[in-house]
Amino acid sequence: MDRYLLIESLDPFESNDVARIYELARGLARAGSRVTLFLVQNGVLAARQRPGAAAFAALHDEGVEILADEFSLRERGIPAERVTKGVRPAPLDVVIEQLAEGRKALWH
Repeated sequence: MDRYLLIESLDPFESNDVARIYELARGLARAGSRVTLFLVQNGVLAARQRPGAAAFAALHDEGVEILADEFSLRERGIPAERVTKGVRPAPLDVVIEQLAEGRKALWH
């Protein structure tokens, strides 16, 4: 089984390309790959609880692990309890650990 780490740093409200990364994560998971979507920098803005945040719950239900960088959340004033369902705050160390495991990575 292939393992992937997709790192999203862009705000989905400013870039339409972000939806393509979410679709890539979904497609890889459906194909049987182990996928982590790591939100960092402005990518964490999508992790806030809000109407329309169900996309992350759907990705999570497909088997995609969705993590949001704790530092990026704090920097943008988003407390952990305001992160939407399906997304878990995590330290940046996760990226290093998964790269060390040999995951294929894509940073967007």
